[in-house]
Formats: sequence, structure tokens, C-alpha cells
Amino acid sequence: MRETLTLTAEDAHPLSAYRAAPGGQPRGGLVIVQEIFGVNPHIQKTCDGFAADGYVALAPALFDRVERGIMLGYTQDDLERGRSIRGKVDMDDMVKDVRAAVRALAAAGLQVGVVGYCMGGTLAWLAATRVEGVAAAVGYYGGGIAAAVEEQPRCPVLLHFGETDASIPPEQYQRVMAAHPAIPVHLYPAGHGFNCDERASYHAPSATLARTRTLEFLRRHIG
Repeated sequence: MRETLTLTAEDAHPLSAYRAAPGGQPRGGLVIVQEIFGVNPHIQKTCDGFAADGYVALAPALFDRVERGIMLGYTQDDLERGRSIRGKVDMDDMVKDVRAAVRALAAAGLQVGVVGYCMGGTLAWLAATRVEGVAAAVGYYGGGIAAAVEEQPRCPVLLHFGETDASIPPEQYQRVMAAHPAIPVHLYPAGHGFNCDERASYHAPSATLARTRTLEFLRRHIG
């Protein structure tokens, strides 16, 4: 089942969210956190994929605070527009919106995980450190994690990075690994956005392996 619904953040901000649910009893709930391209068809397809794996997947529209209905592609113009919108949204406000999604899934009686990509990868880390009710978090190439490395996760965390990611130099994920040696950090022979099959940087072997590891992690900590 797929639908678009409205969430309300703690500051009374209403935001839309894409929801995909399995046909049977769910294993748990997942907040899927967008890249800078909005809750676009790729993020919706990602939700659908996790629903097929047995999870209720909910992707909050974090850019609703600037402009509603943002669904960008992956051209240079889209990238520049996404960066412009991202610059107008406070990270703390996006954490509020992720928290609203976590609470919505928890209210349905589900164990909740957070899986995020790029900007969403950073927010998955911040959800682990700042949001109550998160049972597990997975971050893909979160460029802001190193800047928040002093924050302590409240739940198990799994991180994925590309070794040839021009936007996240090795010293950044090495800093994370040094500060949190117990957290599994997987490196792949790929660049930024390697999980997205609509981007030129897509690397199928890395995406497949990262997804396998993510699902194993979620099974272990959520169900």
C-alpha cells in the first residue's frame, strides 16, 4: 500500500510524507531520509523496496519548510537547486521532521529504524544521537557526520561510505571510525550517491552489498 500523508512536527509545522507498507504483518517501521533532491521517485522507490522487505517505510518531505512538493532529478540544474533549498533549511528543523516521522511509526506500535542517504545519511546519524525511540540507524555517505562526531548514538548505527567520494574525503570517515570504533563503517570502491540507480555515480556491486548489509543489520535490531 502506498499513500501520501501529513505529519505534524513538534513546532506545529505540517509536512507531507510518502508511506509504503507491506501486505502482511510488518517487521517494523523505517524512516527513509531523502537526499537534497526531495522525496522524488527514487526515494519513493526506495520506500517501496523496503516495504517489499516487510517494513512500513515513511519518507518525510524535509524541504516542505521551504517549498512543498520538491521532486528533483539529477541534472546539474537539479543539483544546484537542491543545494539552494538545502541552504534555507535549518538542520535542527529537519531533525524535528524526522522525529515526527519516528513518532508516527512508533505510535503504530512499530520498532523504528532510520535509513538516510547523503543529507539523509547525516540526519540518520543525528536521529541516532538526538531522537528518542530509534532502534537502529543506517547512514549512506553522510557528509555531515564527521562534524557531529562528538555526539553519542543512543542506538546501534551502521555507516556506508564510498572510497572515491569527492565530497567526503577519507579523513572525515576516518575521524568517525576513530571516535566510534565499535560502529561498523563499510567502505566501497565507489563515489558519492553509489546507491542511486538514477545517478551516473551508481555502482551496482556496492549498492547490492550495502543493501544486503543494511537488511541484515535491520533484521538484527528491528526484526
